[in-house]
Amino acid sequence: MNRKFRKMSGGRTKSISAKQQELKESSDFLSYSHQKTPQSCVISYYKSLIDPEILHRDILVHLSEESGASLNALYESIPIADKKISCDWDEIQEKLLRGYVVIQYGEKQPECLWVNAALSKGRAVNSPEVEFSVVGPKEAFVESLDLNLNLIRKRLPTSNLRVTEMIVGSLSKTRVAICYLDNITNDEYVNTMTQRIQDLDVDFMPDITMLVQMIEDNPDSVFPQLIETERPDRLAQGLALGQVGVLMDGSPSGVIGPAKLGWFLIAHEDYYLPWHMGSFFRVLRHMALLFSVLATSLYVAVLTYHYQIIPNNLLPTIVSSRINIPFPPLLEVMIMEFSIELLREAGARLPTKVGQTIGIVGGIVLGTAAVEASLTSNILLILIALSALASFTTPIFRMSNTIRILRLPFIVAAELWGLLGIFICGAFVLTHLLKLKSLGIPYLAPYYPLRVNDLKDSVVRLPYSVMYKRPSYFRTKNPIKFNPGKAKIKKDIDE
Repeated sequence: MNRKFRKMSGGRTKSISAKQQELKESSDFLSYSHQKTPQSCVISYYKSLIDPEILHRDILVHLSEESGASLNALYESIPIADKKISCDWDEIQEKLLRGYVVIQYGEKQPECLWVNAALSKGRAVNSPEVEFSVVGPKEAFVESLDLNLNLIRKRLPTSNLRVTEMIVGSLSKTRVAICYLDNITNDEYVNTMTQRIQDLDVDFMPDITMLVQMIEDNPDSVFPQLIETERPDRLAQGLALGQVGVLMDGSPSGVIGPAKLGWFLIAHEDYYLPWHMGSFFRVLRHMALLFSVLATSLYVAVLTYHYQIIPNNLLPTIVSSRINIPFPPLLEVMIMEFSIELLREAGARLPTKVGQTIGIVGGIVLGTAAVEASLTSNILLILIALSALASFTTPIFRMSNTIRILRLPFIVAAELWGLLGIFICGAFVLTHLLKLKSLGIPYLAPYYPLRVNDLKDSVVRLPYSVMYKRPSYFRTKNPIKFNPGKAKIKKDIDE
């Protein structure tokens, strides 16, 4: 048995030595002998991945003491929790590539001690940039997975919060964490999310937005089926409602699922405002969505086919604004839509201050010049500007892009068949939404299938005293959030 162990150890040692020689081909990999220990040891690490202060303060200082006589003694003396003695080279190599220091006593010894000395420099926690709110917390996710989990743990200090980590990407080896509340979340959603991520066969995973496109129920749909958020409070509330959260190392945003269409029009600030004010802003966003999608298509349909429905008081204004325009309504609308999209893209790609200047000055100059050159009418210019503003009211960035794309088929349908074309295009969109699902739940819930109790937190938000149940379409293990009897307003003693 001893002879067999020696053969295995010798083969493993040879493999480790050969692999270390391959790693030395990289200029930032260091492997050298430390002579101050009772027996010579080899220290290996990537200098671009480790923190020199941790290396000298917590590791090297113990090699010159009596604790450096053996790996077991060194293991006990190093004041770092993340450490292990291992013979598996694959595990050792993975730790080297993540900022660990590997210590080996003698080239013929099969065992190595790896200690965590990773350099953890990153961006500090700042306020949200995309989902900014006037009222509520001002913390946003950063690119560190451990720090993001800390932000979630602070908001949900419960032992029922489960975090399952896995590695995605054969080259990037990106850490992905699935978060859920074990006593609330339906196991089916957790298993579905876990299986979809585990089944991914990719080499490089740079950001969670790429992961979302691969695990959605229908990746070909223009509608997002998972909510991407940069707010820890929004993800924590989603977990409390029975959703599943996903975080990725190197990505400053998280993902919540399952999701429904209405939640893409809900700003998390709505929950921090009084219920009547939050409901007003939600209704305003729904109206803005319809206006942004239908305004220009109705303009084309009415001026091409249905000019009879224009009021007599408004007809002279429209005729005078279009009397010198040489283009039909479709081409006129397309020119303005293309111009506004150019301004958006230019403003997004340029530096912040320059982008704001380009957006404001470019819009004023181009709009004024287009009207004076008789390339477009004043009325269409107003509609285009209001449609662009209406699309910006959507809190989720991916949904605002969806609204921008949806306008084009409606405009083409309006040119072909007028108002009938708009209804036909709307029927196709509605049919697609009826078939769409997010982790298995209907995308149009609670309207289809109808759940009357869940309408309390949809287009309008009712007071918290009546929202004591979690959404029924999540099929949670515990559907009750709190005791409704204790949520009612009680009279004071002196009343």
